[in-house]
Amino acid sequence: MFSLENALYIQAGLGVLANMCLLVFYIFMVLGHRPKPMDLISCQQTFIHIMLFFTAGDILHTDIFESMNIENDFKCKTTFYICRVMRGLSICTTCLLSVFQAVTISPNTSLLAKFKHKLKKYTINAFFYIWSFNLSFSSNLIFYVGAYTNVSETNQMKVTKYCSLFPMNYIIRGLILTVTTSRDVFLVGVMLITSTYMVIILFRHQRQCKHLHSIRHLRASPEKRATQTILLLVIFFVVMYWVDFIISSTSVLLWMYDPVILTVQKFVMNAYPTITPLVQISSDNRIINLLKNLQSKCH
Repeated sequence: MFSLENALYIQAGLGVLANMCLLVFYIFMVLGHRPKPMDLISCQQTFIHIMLFFTAGDILHTDIFESMNIENDFKCKTTFYICRVMRGLSICTTCLLSVFQAVTISPNTSLLAKFKHKLKKYTINAFFYIWSFNLSFSSNLIFYVGAYTNVSETNQMKVTKYCSLFPMNYIIRGLILTVTTSRDVFLVGVMLITSTYMVIILFRHQRQCKHLHSIRHLRASPEKRATQTILLLVIFFVVMYWVDFIISSTSVLLWMYDPVILTVQKFVMNAYPTITPLVQISSDNRIINLLKNLQSKCH
């Protein structure tokens, strides 16, 4: 158990550091240049991932909140609510990335081509809708979470070191689970459809390039690299998200959380926010060129 918790903190440290570096880069891109819609989405996604690391575990409780004279119940409700909002925003922004990349690489003859020049406008609108939706959607659980009192008669289910879920009847529990599952299935379905569409476009493009004997141009295509990166992240996200969802749903239905399973779930939940910035940094030529320039200046 000790080694699992150590691995969790190492993972969180690596994830926060990588996301912080990526966030700084995207802030400079947004403020100093004409940002692409994908940059705006990635910047927001990076911020969401940083917040997830601070709220998904006990980091806020142990390092920040303990230095303040705030009631444990308020701490739990605040961190749990922010965590649920960020978790919902994470799946929404990943879905948004997939949809917008599909529109970006769509052929000029397709139905999606007419949306290409309005992507920036749609990005701002999409941000407003997904934030409004998730802020309201996650508010229902505030009434069922609070400070852990260590009283077995209350039948609490411990979800973090200091917080627990209070008992709720089967109808409310089933309703919350059904609505959450419906949202997640819909968004994952959209991701899979757009990912399949992007794979088909890449396959057609590769056939055309082979036919024209310009495979070198295909390999150098930034659109192809960006699409492959997003496809990789979408696949990884879908796998990690559903592993996390199965663990949490089973625990809520059975009303039982084993400490080891809780730690494993946190590790799985933090895997995507940890891998994403590393993949984005290694695949974005702008970041690679910036790092090379900094390295040459240092030498």
